[in-house]
Amino acid sequence: MPHVLNLWRRQLDAVPESVWERVDLDVLILADTGLTDLPAEIGRLTRLSTLDLGHNRLTSLPDALGDLTGLDGCLYLHDNQLPALPATLGNLTRLRYLNVGENALTELPETLGRMTGLVELRAQHNRLTTLPDSLGGLHRLRELWLRGNAVTGLPASAAELHDLRHLDMRENDLTALPEPLAALPRLRHLDVRSNRLTRLPDWLAGLPALEKLDLRWNPCEPSRELSAELERRGCVVLA
Repeated sequence: MPHVLNLWRRQLDAVPESVWERVDLDVLILADTGLTDLPAEIGRLTRLSTLDLGHNRLTSLPDALGDLTGLDGCLYLHDNQLPALPATLGNLTRLRYLNVGENALTELPETLGRMTGLVELRAQHNRLTTLPDSLGGLHRLRELWLRGNAVTGLPASAAELHDLRHLDMRENDLTALPEPLAALPRLRHLDVRSNRLTRLPDWLAGLPALEKLDLRWNPCEPSRELSAELERRGCVVLA
């Protein structure tokens, strides 16, 4: 049986010192506890597979978070007040799910591309304008959630995300669909609602796995020819 410590919704001024002695822990839940600080002692818990720090008031994270190289489940950092993430996050090469949404992030660390175990990355509702060039290193990534940022495009390396199935770029600053998407053979669901798209590229019709394309609330509409071709191939187009 996994060793679990669940302190969810316990109002803590600080993490009890006794927690750092629990080096046998597999799961540590500190969500919604009012935490404003996470000490470097977190790095002692090297057996952790899942760590939940969501719904707190953290404004920074210690570099020691990168010592948790056993994390192979989920890391929840959403709904805090983080302006940045430590570069050491890139050490978490086995992590499968990362949620850094609802923070104040203006960028993601370039070391992100080393997190090659990631299957799902959520970075919604931050202040991102770009994504790191290393993004293409996430070869196992299936879902990327970027809603509610100010992203204007994707790095060229995004063309290497050959396992990506779901891309949510709703409520960003796209004026054109990012060209790297043309190279994604498994992309099924593309949500670009509420951007500033003025035209649509012909390569959209060539995405072999596309099942749903959501274009609502953009200043453009797909041509009849493009819509007809996508619908013929079984893709639902919402415009």
